[in-house]
Amino acid sequence: MYIVLYTFNVKPNREKDFLKGWKGLTELIQKHEGSLGSRLHIKKPLNYIAYAQWPSKTHFNASGNNLPNEANTYRDLMRSSCENIKVLEKLEVVKDLLVK
Repeated sequence: MYIVLYTFNVKPNREKDFLKGWKGLTELIQKHEGSLGSRLHIKKPLNYIAYAQWPSKTHFNASGNNLPNEANTYRDLMRSSCENIKVLEKLEVVKDLLVK
């Protein structure tokens, strides 16, 4: 399994837009690109961390070409609602003890 960690610094008063964009884009990536989904966490006001899970690094690297045009709407909404978006880490899972 392969994990990508992201941080999002959301603009004031744009949290609802960010959450709508993140949810919509994440669902499309899962449906059309084969991701295993994502979890979104709040670190402090306007600062979120997301944990995206993929079957493998190969799946992650091959993603991006199968999304419908609708993904652009969610991506644009997410980007416009954030001060910045960064990839914090890309990690291989060594052991998985999460309850499924």
